[in-house]
Amino acid sequence: MCVACTHTIHRAQHNFGWNKDFEPAVVAKPGETIHFECLDSSGGQLGAGSTLETLAALDFGKINPVTGPVYVEGAAPGDALKVTIRRFIPSGIGWTANIPGFGLLADQFTDPALHMWSYDAISMAPSLYGPGGKVPLKPFAGTIGVAPAEPGLHSVVPPRRVGGNLDIRDLTSGVTLYLPVEVEGALFSIGDTHAAQGDGEVCGTAIESQMEVEATIELVKDARLQSPRFTTTEPVTRHLDGMGYEVTTGIGPDLMTGARESVMRMIDLLVAEHGMNPVDAYMLCSVCGDLRISEIVDMPNWVVSFYFPRIVFA
Repeated sequence: MCVACTHTIHRAQHNFGWNKDFEPAVVAKPGETIHFECLDSSGGQLGAGSTLETLAALDFGKINPVTGPVYVEGAAPGDALKVTIRRFIPSGIGWTANIPGFGLLADQFTDPALHMWSYDAISMAPSLYGPGGKVPLKPFAGTIGVAPAEPGLHSVVPPRRVGGNLDIRDLTSGVTLYLPVEVEGALFSIGDTHAAQGDGEVCGTAIESQMEVEATIELVKDARLQSPRFTTTEPVTRHLDGMGYEVTTGIGPDLMTGARESVMRMIDLLVAEHGMNPVDAYMLCSVCGDLRISEIVDMPNWVVSFYFPRIVFA
């Protein structure tokens, strides 16, 4: 338990969307640190011992729960919530899945697949992925945001101007995130914790893992942010950079097509060089490979690159 935390919001205090009329779980003063008990993105439906049958029975009405909300005293529309993430307390259990109809290559990978992860929650040493592969870990919160001004219940699935399901893997310990406030009290929530993810989360899931999070919430008056921004205080890819990368590209006039092609070519490379099943390669790309826009000015063609860290197979 966090000895410096003013409040604890327990795992049962969660919602499956955003709504400015949700009852606050706690009322906090600016500057207070809060301990959040978060569920994984399945809402606890997937865990140790889960199988493809468990995945097939997934209730999609209970995915991506967010713990909260926190009513921040003095927060008003036009302000920004300043959220400093202090630390993550991982569970040691996670999962990655290919869910039919979801993901960048959903048209190519139509069958369900599930990989269960077990990792050391203290050392956070790289976690084993099949014979010879180990994925470096970096915990972060995939979903983090405040309530939108529009009335009613809003889906937790898409990212929004006020945050939400951002899936930015650099929102980790030590990072400060600024969120535009649209309603009185802001109504901040957090969840969808991950043990690792590549930029792009290409198969639609990361290493989804239940965690606890400690965060300090402050207020910046009249900030007039148009969308979230954040500050990092150290290099963001040090856990992956050690042995360089294998890189594939997609080149053409459409960025989405380029992204798809660069990932497909990396899957082909992993299958050829490491004897992987294609869907396993796809899921591995999702948890540790990075999509990057390498060039977007030399019309009519743009370059999208996919970087896969060689350290995984070291």
